[in-house]
Amino acid sequence: MKRIHFGTDGWRGIIAEDFTAPNVRLAARAFARHIARAERPDAGVLVGYDNRFGSERFARTAAETVAAAGIPVWLSSAACPTPALSLLVRQRQAAGGIMITASHNPYRWNGVKFKASYGSSASPAIIGGIERELARVYDEGIPALPVRPGAVASIDIVTPYREALEKLVDWERLRSSGLRFLFDPMHGSAMGIVPELFRRNGVSCEEIRGKRDPLFGGRNPEPIEGANVEPARLAMESGRYDAAFLADGDGDRVGAMDPGGRFINAHQCFAILLWHLAGARGLEGDVAKTFSVTKLVDKIAHKFGRQLFETPIGFKYICELMLEHDLLMGGEESGGIGFRFHLPERDASVCALLLAEVMAWHGLRLGQLVAMLHEEFGEHHYGRMDLELRPGQKERAIELFQDDRLEGLFGWPISGREDMDGLKVYLGEIGWVMVRASGTEPMLRVYAETGSGETMRRILETAAAKVRGI
Repeated sequence: MKRIHFGTDGWRGIIAEDFTAPNVRLAARAFARHIARAERPDAGVLVGYDNRFGSERFARTAAETVAAAGIPVWLSSAACPTPALSLLVRQRQAAGGIMITASHNPYRWNGVKFKASYGSSASPAIIGGIERELARVYDEGIPALPVRPGAVASIDIVTPYREALEKLVDWERLRSSGLRFLFDPMHGSAMGIVPELFRRNGVSCEEIRGKRDPLFGGRNPEPIEGANVEPARLAMESGRYDAAFLADGDGDRVGAMDPGGRFINAHQCFAILLWHLAGARGLEGDVAKTFSVTKLVDKIAHKFGRQLFETPIGFKYICELMLEHDLLMGGEESGGIGFRFHLPERDASVCALLLAEVMAWHGLRLGQLVAMLHEEFGEHHYGRMDLELRPGQKERAIELFQDDRLEGLFGWPISGREDMDGLKVYLGEIGWVMVRASGTEPMLRVYAETGSGETMRRILETAAAKVRGI
């Protein structure tokens, strides 16, 4: 059985292969040891879980393991979004939070995220400490400690979260706009929350894929363009809605859609929200983004005089900056965006509410807002392909892009390289292409951004064909 390894945001594995109850106990024991050594164990731990197969049972296993170490534990009474757990960890000043989820991964996966006391992804330093404790657990084993009756208490995690979200947007402006929305939680644990907030405040909103399905309807619960979002696209073709908002399996990553089914990707959502919050609302603070995010964000940050920070891929790096600097917002390529006025944590529901506010405030649909930004800052077309490769192909592909003797690529001159996390190659003045091995899945990701959608697609297809042929 594979040993547990913590990647960009916790540990994930395939259910019944390496993601098993014994391995969850190992991880939870390491969390408990870390909390006993580095936190205030008497502040307790909150445990949440998503809609995946067995998540509630794995959550109970984690909760009982931590409780056996003498630490107070509260277990969610129902499935909840990851940011809901993070928020309550911070509100209660708990020692930490454990979330059973594999986020956007396919249905056969599950995982564990550890949330630090400040209410977000654990920092690299904390993860390093947990990994050291995990090594000791492997060496020493888990003692057979009894769990006293009542040691794991039940708690409602969703209600405090819903109450916090309701305070973030201009409901009067939304009500008077007459806009109609669709929400698609993709069978994940964000279901019901945004539609209820809209409806209780007099805003029209319907929900699809709002019931638990551990198979996610046969699609991956990741809000990216393609087959995953086909149900939302079909609903948007009806003309009954002004925008659709989508959340991934644990409700921390966002996607959006225009009438007719035009997908609005995470980069465009990030750019729209930055333009609105820094410009129309005049909120103070700088900006952070991960290495693979669109250059359009750089231009908007520059216009409003905001310092831009760039980090390796993984929201834990964004979180670290949000805790150290006065940041208005920070985001990553996969749809995770966090805001200073809410949490140093990505949150799809908050993004959905704010995007709706942007539309009501400016009287424009999302596609019109993107077109407006392209007119002012130049067109930015972004794409990504995920390639499952044979052993050794990933390494040979990265060697190809790293070769300093290479003066051109795919017919364009190489004008620069960056290797903060993966390898980004700039192709003259047209844009860039990037390769990076996934931190959570056995695949190579290929990214490209140019000023032309056709050029972007050609670069991606050419790069993928080149990599597969190595």
